Amino acid sequence: MKLTGKPVSRGIVLGRVLKYRPFVPSVSDAPISTEDVEAAWARYGKTVELARQELDCLEARLLADSPDKAKIVAAHREILQDPAMDEEIRGLIGARTPPDAAIERVYGSFIELLGRSKNEMMRERASDLVDVKNRLLRCWAGEPERNLARLEQPVIVVADDLYPSDTVSMDRSKVLGIITQVGGATSHTAIIARSYEIPAVLGVPGALAALEDGAEIVLDAVKGEIVLCPTGEECAAYAAAAEQVRENLRETAAYLDAEPVTLDGVRAEVRLNVAAANDFELSGAAHADGCGLFRTEFLYLEGDRLPGEEEQYQIYKRVLLAFGEKPVVLRTLDVGGDKQLACLELPHESNPFLGVRGLRLCLAHEALLRTQVRAALRASVHGSLRVMLPMVGALDEVRAAKAIFREEGEALSAAGIPWNPSMPVGIMVEVPSIALIADLAADEVDFVSVGTNDLCQYLTASDRMNPSVKPYHQDYHPAMFRALGYIARSFQAAGKPVSVCGELGGDPLAIPALLGLGIQKLSMSRASLAGAKRVIRSIRMEDAQALAQRVQSLKTQGEIKACLTEFARAHKSAAPG
Repeated sequence: MKLTGKPVSRGIVLGRVLKYRPFVPSVSDAPISTEDVEAAWARYGKTVELARQELDCLEARLLADSPDKAKIVAAHREILQDPAMDEEIRGLIGARTPPDAAIERVYGSFIELLGRSKNEMMRERASDLVDVKNRLLRCWAGEPERNLARLEQPVIVVADDLYPSDTVSMDRSKVLGIITQVGGATSHTAIIARSYEIPAVLGVPGALAALEDGAEIVLDAVKGEIVLCPTGEECAAYAAAAEQVRENLRETAAYLDAEPVTLDGVRAEVRLNVAAANDFELSGAAHADGCGLFRTEFLYLEGDRLPGEEEQYQIYKRVLLAFGEKPVVLRTLDVGGDKQLACLELPHESNPFLGVRGLRLCLAHEALLRTQVRAALRASVHGSLRVMLPMVGALDEVRAAKAIFREEGEALSAAGIPWNPSMPVGIMVEVPSIALIADLAADEVDFVSVGTNDLCQYLTASDRMNPSVKPYHQDYHPAMFRALGYIARSFQAAGKPVSVCGELGGDPLAIPALLGLGIQKLSMSRASLAGAKRVIRSIRMEDAQALAQRVQSLKTQGEIKACLTEFARAHKSAAPG
């Protein structure tokens, strides 16, 4: 039996299934009897002790490699052992409240109180309380800790979806592959899988029901197939295919340190997308012309508290130092839609992709943006930093954000804190409204980068997370290439840089057309760097320009894909992997 889905990160692996379902707390509502109070107190005490033991083990594990995170764990243990809250919980239990409901009520009251505080540190404390409360409730329910940071053996992770908070702490050394029931080539999970070079097939309906924990399967992330109960012959055939994929990848890897120069001498720029500032991702700095997209939201997704100014400053400084004199494009917080924050309660929206997200959210929660702007401005003296605003829909949003940059810069100057007053500020083009006024936007900002993932979603009115509309979400839609051409011409006329940082920027088929449109700055995942350079070094710019003209005249995605594929075969430029 086979299941099928969308292959989003190439590779073929054989492994055992781990079905991943995060714990969702629920509490009792029926009062306990007077006779059960003593037993409830005892069980509550054991629950607290179990939670403390978990935190002790977690702290010990983190002390060597992540001392900052170990400090957070130590703070959580202090909260767990707070005598005032413990006394209140025991008092409610004595009044016949079920212990889990007592935990929810006492922690909930403190969370609400601190969450309303105007003091940033107090609000961060509220987020820590949420984390400790959920740990206690999980221990009370007798549920094991569920996360992807602690895996006993190599597994193929199967889930309905993986959220950013699931992937930022993932033990990459033990995740052989990823299968999800939802998602597509431009979803967060796909981006993370490609960044970490983990084979992945997404959008597999019924995967959780069809696959059993511990079952051995084949994940073919080239064809987009999952083979259940593979025979010995099938295992041997897939092992041979896996070796061929690895050989293709090895051939492409030889281009990792090559200069991205076309056959007729045109130098392109191949930059790196950074999803988290860990050693693995930053090691790609040596092979790239800079960082074209630094996704700062990982700082907000790692825990249940908002990162402070100093914490952000230190991370931004670290990334800038890793890239040296090369440019680093920092994108301000981009959440909403498929990216939710545990540390910031966002209102429920019936259509979050058309709701308060990206720059809209930051302007609505101005303190968030000001904290990030201060940290970025302070870090700007440590390298070649540019800051980019996401999900821009109108120029008044840009002006409001730029006013905040000016005000925070003036405040830093008044305090004698150094920063770079010449730091460029640009925007992402993801919303069609701003794409249509690219010529006007070019007068307002210093540079532009096109986020093709969301631009495609909005141009085609197709939710990129919804498998039902997968046929309508067309990466090679004629409107995409016409929009890209107009944006490129508008910014070139203004003498300002234009780049692509969405997944199209690392697509071997699309790269020649992008170059031909005049977009010669491409940013992509670490796994795509070598393949992009291989493509660039196999073509002539004049041929790429002719291809771009041809593509903009075609009428359907099928025609465009066939044209791009024919060009790649003729120039042997579609590097595998």
